[in-house]
Amino acid sequence: MRSTVVTFPEGQVSGRSEIVGSVPVGVRHGLVTAVTPFHPLDHTWPDQPADLGTIGGLSVVDCVTGAMSADGEVFLGEDIPVRRGTDDWEWLVVHVAEEPIEVGTEVELVVDAGYRRSLSAGHTACHLAALALNAALAGHWRKETRLDALGHPDFDQSAITSSRITPNGSLDDYRLGKSLRKKGFSAEGLDLDEVAGQANDTLKTWVGADAPVWIDVPGPGLTARRTWHCALPEGEVFIPCGGTHLERTSQLGSVTVALTLSEDGSALAMHTTVDPRWA
Repeated sequence: MRSTVVTFPEGQVSGRSEIVGSVPVGVRHGLVTAVTPFHPLDHTWPDQPADLGTIGGLSVVDCVTGAMSADGEVFLGEDIPVRRGTDDWEWLVVHVAEEPIEVGTEVELVVDAGYRRSLSAGHTACHLAALALNAALAGHWRKETRLDALGHPDFDQSAITSSRITPNGSLDDYRLGKSLRKKGFSAEGLDLDEVAGQANDTLKTWVGADAPVWIDVPGPGLTARRTWHCALPEGEVFIPCGGTHLERTSQLGSVTVALTLSEDGSALAMHTTVDPRWA
């Protein structure tokens, strides 16, 4: 097997390809094709859930990242023992199905387009919400720190511990502990309603701007270092990202964030919700 060629970065949701391998996934069958439109769960930063759909008429109940060593041993998901993109390893999209399909069979691959669209909306909104949160929290930094693409202190990248994309939304968790304070962030006087209000005003402006969104795709392989871009009124922004996205901010319809603080004040959660408007 050779590394899977992926077409989801260009927005593809269907295609035909040959089954080039099969690996066990528990009692299920992990089917590998030469080319696929399916977006698998990333094993290093599992923010966007796997695509669903069909392969050769069989339901794809999961889609995971696989890696094959030089001696032909295949590892899946969290069991992959090397860094993403390590040389001399083949990087695979593994479609999980209940039944096998013989290697060499040409199959039709069809992604659930509606589900993909909802995840793409959630992922685009997640990036915009992170940038809006950075801007709203800019006044809470007491030291110089890394900046985001709009020139604001990058709270999101400095404090994030996990991110989960959901259909038409996302949930991001941030730490507010000692290490962040050492970097210069102060939570003193933090008014969550005020911060959320500022972020939501910014998001309303960005959605209304109908800004174009695109992915820079340097190569066809699964582990290519892709980058999300958006031409906002304040300037073009970019964030490294391996997920899927919408084409314009106006397709989000509306985006709102809600912020909650943990009881001990050591963690902040941002819940982003999209009310989409498909063009």
